[in-house]
Amino acid sequence: MSREVLQGTLDLMVLRTLETMGTQHGLGLAKRILQMSGGLLDLNQGTLYPAVLRLEQRGWIKSKWGVSDNNRRAKYYELSARGRKQIDEEAASWEWTASLMARFLRTPAGEEK
Repeated sequence: MSREVLQGTLDLMVLRTLETMGTQHGLGLAKRILQMSGGLLDLNQGTLYPAVLRLEQRGWIKSKWGVSDNNRRAKYYELSARGRKQIDEEAASWEWTASLMARFLRTPAGEEK
């Protein structure tokens, strides 16, 4: 999967995960995304943390420091009101893209409609 596609999908995955799971730290986000992808998307810190930083800079998520279950300092992320609105826009965009691509993928080679 190209880096650009992953970046666009990852933003929506993080937003949706925070919407469904509530406040999470980075490891919690990564584990949930791995689970939801059926083990196909095992995110490393170099992929996940730039995404959450980008989302925070856009005002779509907020962060605060807290203590994790193992008594370590961790940064927790939560969805902002702007992020909730963005989910609807991003989801509509992906549904349109998927519908468009399905037309191309369903057309047999050599056949025009």
